[in-house]
Amino acid sequence: MGVDQHGLQTTTASTTALEHYDRAVDELLHFRAEVVAETGAALDEDPTFPMAVVLRGYLGLLTTDHDDAVAARQHLASSETGTVNPRERAHLASVNQLAGGDFHGAGRTLQDLTVEYPRDALALAVGHQIDFFTGNAVSLRDRVGGALSSWHPDDRHYPNVLGMYAFGLEEAGHYDRSEDVGREAVERDRRDVWGIHAVAHTYEMQGRFGDGLRYFDDRLDDWSTDTFFNVHNWWHYALYAIESGDRTRALEIYDAAINGPGASGISLQLLDAAALLWRFELAGDRQTERFAALVEPWQRRVENPFYAFNDAHAVMAYVGAGRFELAEALIENRIQWLRDDPTVTNQAMTARVGLPVCRALLAFGQGRYDDTVDLLRPIRGHVNEFGGSHAQRDAVYKTLVEAALRARRLPLARSLISERLNVRPCSPYNWLKQADLARALGDEAAAVAATAKAHAYQGTT
Repeated sequence: MGVDQHGLQTTTASTTALEHYDRAVDELLHFRAEVVAETGAALDEDPTFPMAVVLRGYLGLLTTDHDDAVAARQHLASSETGTVNPRERAHLASVNQLAGGDFHGAGRTLQDLTVEYPRDALALAVGHQIDFFTGNAVSLRDRVGGALSSWHPDDRHYPNVLGMYAFGLEEAGHYDRSEDVGREAVERDRRDVWGIHAVAHTYEMQGRFGDGLRYFDDRLDDWSTDTFFNVHNWWHYALYAIESGDRTRALEIYDAAINGPGASGISLQLLDAAALLWRFELAGDRQTERFAALVEPWQRRVENPFYAFNDAHAVMAYVGAGRFELAEALIENRIQWLRDDPTVTNQAMTARVGLPVCRALLAFGQGRYDDTVDLLRPIRGHVNEFGGSHAQRDAVYKTLVEAALRARRLPLARSLISERLNVRPCSPYNWLKQADLARALGDEAAAVAATAKAHAYQGTT
């Protein structure tokens, strides 16, 4: 038996294995690629070390890539752990639930574990990601909030727990509190990229893109290198650039950092790439060649169903590249898959949200804007169920706004744009859509005024 860095009993006789495991958890909390090597080193020292077995399983399952999930299942099936304590037993149950496709069950198991062991950083981190994948804003906030009082400011990973809490606060709509907590996390640990990311989300949700650009610029060296999360933070940076009116800068970031030379081709990177280009698609600026470069990598990643959120972004790439037949084939594949009895979380995600979104994206690309509206409007209240953040899901809501304008469903467009303006009145995008609406209604004076408002806000950067 040994005690890990957070004071928790672990079942291993190897001090070296435990040291590697502790380093692996640190690397995971900082989103560094070394987590894989450290986990492997722990298993090399003690192949039956339960927490190292569990961690390797989680790593394969949290990429949201089907092939990684298959490898994780094989690893779990072939591993032997011997005697385990109650905490380790709960982790083994959770990772096997996740391997079986039960995201919600795994999340509940980890929640119960966290109640008993609030200082289990791995349980917090994995549970937090599951909440993100399932779009559960309340749990994103409260899973970490319920454990936070058991952590002390002097704890090595207190800043990382704060960073998680900041993101949960943001997704639950507590923007002022989120900014304060996220900033404290980063002040305590400047390399807490998840905390930096949480603050970026807070600015995004408030339309404070100028603050977001400055925040990223001031900490460029802390988030843009030596982390596998840098692509996603560059994606946020590019969104700020688009909002500020600097679309050229956004594409430069895309080509250099989001889908540049040496791009990983993993789902998380492809997702950011497709999501950014889709913003250009909605603006009538189709990036056909850039979209085309995403087609083959996405085909490999979504050949088998695993995560509906990925499916939707693959369809964005197919539609943007003009490969409608690939989008239709993916949709048909998922329809056939759903004819089985629902046994995994992703089937419910696909049926309730994934398929309608995929069909709507295809309809939009084909100019069937009424169909796009009819597919998206009924699900707009529960789009969160297929995962992602508010910022990521905004691509779906913006598609509905644009389709309503193009279909000349102007009362609906007025309502949708009014909703957005009253939540984020300083967003240039929202004012530009107000201008489009006014122009469609024949009110050129109102269109000019709304455009001026957008440009004025763009000038605040």
